Amino acid sequence: MTAELSAGKTPPDTAHSPPCVVLVSGGLDSATILAMAKAQGFIPHAISFDYGQRHRFELEAAEKVCQAQGVARHVVIPLDMRSIGGSALTANIDVPKDRSEAELTSGIPITYVPARNTVFLSIALGWAEVIGAQDLFVGVNAVDYSGYPDCRPEYVAAFETLANLATQTGVEGKPWKIHAPLIHLTKAEIIRQGVALGVDYALTHSCYDPTPEGLSCGHCDSCQIRKKGFLEAGLPDPTRYAD
Repeated sequence: MTAELSAGKTPPDTAHSPPCVVLVSGGLDSATILAMAKAQGFIPHAISFDYGQRHRFELEAAEKVCQAQGVARHVVIPLDMRSIGGSALTANIDVPKDRSEAELTSGIPITYVPARNTVFLSIALGWAEVIGAQDLFVGVNAVDYSGYPDCRPEYVAAFETLANLATQTGVEGKPWKIHAPLIHLTKAEIIRQGVALGVDYALTHSCYDPTPEGLSCGHCDSCQIRKKGFLEAGLPDPTRYAD
């Protein structure tokens, strides 16, 4: 699957703008970092993953986001993480609903997909090396109760070290940079920044357990965090909820 630069977008000066790879899931955070990468003058190449997740609505959202913002190319990588399982997103495990704030902040949730970000970043790193990019953008966030070990600053720093040790680009003295500009921001702060950059959040999808028609459940952890973010940002939530 490929999405070229969207019609109506002015192509950047590719002779002077460096390429980058942006991980685009279709969610609110990745739509924001795509806009940030473009605002910083990068030529974004977007990568998404069809990894056996519960639904395809986020992949459809990723395509819409890439078309709306304009990217040099959008690739969707097929992966079978469902054969591994171990998560409510890749196995027949119920998605938690209506959890309290105390529950949201305690432990690693069952929606954690084992080693997912490491797998995704490794493939994105390989593609970046092929196209001559030295910058990767990822929308990990350590605030607002994500509870995921691969969304922490220590993880991002460790992966950047790995990239510089384990690739031809790195050992030849061309340093990698893993950009995680949202890592210390609240969801409200992310939304405000995205709105300032013109992100259309109506195109994004966050829900872990949507209806067959694609309506967000409004009760899973991701929906709760999204609702709270828009409320605290003082902005209307464009999400279509089932109730």
